[in-house]
Formats: sequence, structure tokens, C-alpha cells
Amino acid sequence: MAPPMRYYIPGEHLCNLEEGSPGSGTYTRHGYIFSSLAGCLTKSSENGALPIVEIYKSFRPGDIVLAKVISLGDAQSNYLLTTAENELGVVVAHSESGVQMVPISWCEMQCPKTHTKEFRKVALV
Repeated sequence: MAPPMRYYIPGEHLCNLEEGSPGSGTYTRHGYIFSSLAGCLTKSSENGALPIVEIYKSFRPGDIVLAKVISLGDAQSNYLLTTAENELGVVVAHSESGVQMVPISWCEMQCPKTHTKEFRKVALV
């Protein structure tokens, strides 16, 4: 049985540099590797790199997301948002068939018309 997937948020500590090497979706600071994207951690068996699963497994264009502003950002970005709390995440999403999806878990939504499932970081509302 595969271990359960752990969800990481931007800025969350992943490991120290001795345990792995930074990959796409990560950054280093003070000898540690941190997540720069939201997603689930996957480890590359080749070189120990720590990429983060793509953001599309959490949010998609057109989703209505409940988030908290944690910073007004800098000159290049206006706001820094987080969905790290259980109450934050996707509130409304539409499937490819245009039907509003129904949450079936904290990380999946399902189309009631086609019964296809898609990954989302679902808000607990």
C-alpha cells in the first residue's frame, strides 16, 4: 500500500540540504529546502531532488478560491495568498463539461454528470 500523500504549502520546510537536493518548485534558505508551490511532495530516485507536484492538482483557472492575504507583496507581485488552513481552498469548480463539481474529499472533486474526479485543495466550508 502506498503511503498517504502529504500536502505542502509555499514556505513549508521539506528537509535539510544533506537529506536531498532542491528541485523544481523548491528553494533553499539557511541550509534547508522549502516548498515554493502548493502540492504533494515527490522524491526523484535518481538524484534525491525534491520537486513539488504541479499546482494544477490544487487549483485550476476559473476556480473560485477562498484564501487569506498574508502579505501585500512587492513591486512584482501585488498579494501573497495562502490556503494553508482547512477552511481555505477551492469553493466552486467546474468540470470540463461545464458542470459545477461536488467535493468528495479534502483533495478531490467530482463531476456529477460524468463522474470524473479531479484533484483540488477543497475548502472546508
